[in-house]
Amino acid sequence: MVAQLFLNGLVTGLLLALPALALTLVFGVLKFANFAVGAMLTLGAYAAWVANTQLGLSLPASAAVAAITVALTGILSDQLVFERLKNRDSISLLVASMGLSLVLENICRFFLGNASRSFDVPISRPMRWEGLRINQEQITTALTVCVCLVLAHLLLRHSPLGRAMRAVADNPSLAATRGVDRRLIARLTWALVGALIGLAGVLAGLDRSIDPQIGWNYQIPIFAAAILGGLGSPVGAVVGALVIGIAEEMSALLIPTNYRQIVSFTVILVLLLFRSNGLLSAKAVRK
Repeated sequence: MVAQLFLNGLVTGLLLALPALALTLVFGVLKFANFAVGAMLTLGAYAAWVANTQLGLSLPASAAVAAITVALTGILSDQLVFERLKNRDSISLLVASMGLSLVLENICRFFLGNASRSFDVPISRPMRWEGLRINQEQITTALTVCVCLVLAHLLLRHSPLGRAMRAVADNPSLAATRGVDRRLIARLTWALVGALIGLAGVLAGLDRSIDPQIGWNYQIPIFAAAILGGLGSPVGAVVGALVIGIAEEMSALLIPTNYRQIVSFTVILVLLLFRSNGLLSAKAVRK
C-alpha cells in the first residue's frame, strides 16, 4: 500500500514539475506570479483533445498541437496584456494574470461546454511489478516529463537563450546595456512556458477526465511546489513538485483523498510563515 502510494505520488510530482517549472520561469524572468497557469493547462488539455478526437491525430501529434497552441497563447498574452503593464508593479501583473485565467477558462467553456471528455486512446491493462500496479499513463508521464526536464536544463544552462534569460532575471538593466532585447526574451520565455504547460495539460488529461476545472485542480499544488522549491529556482521547482506529489498521495494514509489538497495549503502557509524564500531559492543557490 505504502509503496503504491509512493509510486503514484512520484508520478503526480513529475506531472506537477512542468507547470511548476513554467511558473518559476515567469517569476524569475518577468518578476510576477502567473496565476493563469491553471487556465493555460486547461487550454492545453482541450487543444490536445480537439486534435485527437476531432481531427484524428495521434496523441503525440496532439501533444505537439497543445504545446504550440499554449505557446502562441502565451506570446499573444504578453503582447496584448503583460507588455503593456511592464512598468507596473508585480501585483498589477498578478491581477492581470487572474483576468487572463478567467478569459481562457471561459473560452474553453463557451466553445466546448462543461461535459467531461477523454482522449481517444486504446485501453491498456496495467503492468504488475513487485506488487506494484503501473499504468501505461504513468509510464508515458514519467518518460515525457524526464525528457522535457533534460531538454529544459540543456536550454537554460547551455544555450544563448538560457544565458540571456538568466541575465534578464539577474539584472534587466545591465542585460539591456549588453544588448539583450528584453522584449524578445519575454516572448521566448512565454513560448517556452506555454509549451511546458501545454504538455502538462495533455498529461493531466491522461491522468483524469478533461473539463474546464482540470487546471484549477492542479493550481494550488503547482503554486505550492514552486514556493516550496523557491520561486525563481528551476531545480527547486522540480524538487518541490516531487515533494508535493508524494506528500499528497501519502496523505491518503491519514485523511480522505478528497481533502489531500490540504497538504498544499499547509505547505504554502508554513513556508510563508517560516521560510518565504523556499528550500532552494535563487538567492540560496547563488550563495
